[in-house]
Amino acid sequence: MGKALTTKAIEAAKPSDHRREIPDPALSGLYLVVQPSGVKSWALRYRYAGKPKKLTLGRWPVMGLADARAAATDAIEALEHGNDPSAAKKATKAARMEAQLSERDKIKTLVEQFGKRHLSTLKSGETVKRELNRHVVAVWGERDIHDIAKRDVIDLLDGIADSGRVVTANRVRAYLNKFLSWCVERDIIDQSPAMGVKPAAKEKSRDRVLSDDEIRLFWQACDREGQPWGHLGKMLLLTGQRLGEVVNMTDREVSGDLWHLEADRTKNGRAHDVPLSGAAQDVLGAMERVKSDAGYIFTTTGESALQGYHKGRNHIADRMTEIAGQEIPHWTFHDLRRTAATGMARLGIPVRVTEAVLNHVSGTAGGVVSVYQRHDYADEKRDALNAWGRLVGELVEGTADNVVRLEAKL
Repeated sequence: MGKALTTKAIEAAKPSDHRREIPDPALSGLYLVVQPSGVKSWALRYRYAGKPKKLTLGRWPVMGLADARAAATDAIEALEHGNDPSAAKKATKAARMEAQLSERDKIKTLVEQFGKRHLSTLKSGETVKRELNRHVVAVWGERDIHDIAKRDVIDLLDGIADSGRVVTANRVRAYLNKFLSWCVERDIIDQSPAMGVKPAAKEKSRDRVLSDDEIRLFWQACDREGQPWGHLGKMLLLTGQRLGEVVNMTDREVSGDLWHLEADRTKNGRAHDVPLSGAAQDVLGAMERVKSDAGYIFTTTGESALQGYHKGRNHIADRMTEIAGQEIPHWTFHDLRRTAATGMARLGIPVRVTEAVLNHVSGTAGGVVSVYQRHDYADEKRDALNAWGRLVGELVEGTADNVVRLEAKL
């Protein structure tokens, strides 16, 4: 019997022009395999059911001498119990590969890839990814996409709609359609299980407008909430602009009493000037800035604009309930824009001017408003927003009966 292998002997083993197997006399069947390339590994030769077999144990030096002997001993013990160690290894490898394939096709994994490869290139990508995570991944995250059927899609959307969120259900349906279509394009599934699924329910007309008392409660709630959500809420009400445009407002866009938005900052791709009323300027002046190169006004980090709009809205709504001592009918940030438009109509401001303030491309009367908007209405917009700012102040103070209508002037 030769001398047992040692670490020093293993390191000294040189490759040749052919594959070498150096036996370890300390353990029958264990070999050090030396390839012509110099790569070294461990193998166990044995017989099972009367046939010679070989089991690769691991590569040197990742698997040292002691570990190789231990692995070989375990394999020999399995043989003594009538089990083939090679078959067990293949089964383990197959199970591992199956687990990896299973993980690859899970909804949570695919939504993450969808976000990285597709949504990251879209302006609305963050919103879509957030809603998919909230409503789809939260329910289906661990499921294999091949197990999702049309009935699952219908049940998911019905569940959202039945909770009173019909609009959300329909938005999720649209986002889910995009995601599943992307999976078809990537040859992950053959057909989208959402194909042919209709909207969960017909959406109700969006006509919510805050009443005078609600405007007063809203303003007081914003005062109580403070920075940043309270100030954002006031600016939305006073300017009538879209949430995304206001929340991404920067100091560089403001010059005196004028807020200028470039075309890439507006929903319709048209540059837009928003005159700032005295009340709006007071709100901006009260904001404590977070210094950064980005220059965001409504921010907590300085590097990005506010996020989590739903929670921010809820903060203000909760304050309104506290002040009123009773529940207030649900409202959204977009309802503040509609409230501003309605308030300007109340003041007798012409529709074409209100449309200009809101930066609407099309309007009523067969597109006449769109033609009118070739003129910027800078002075008219300033008068309208100043009048609306005064009306809000008077509603908050309880002196709105003295409002002066502007139809004669405009």
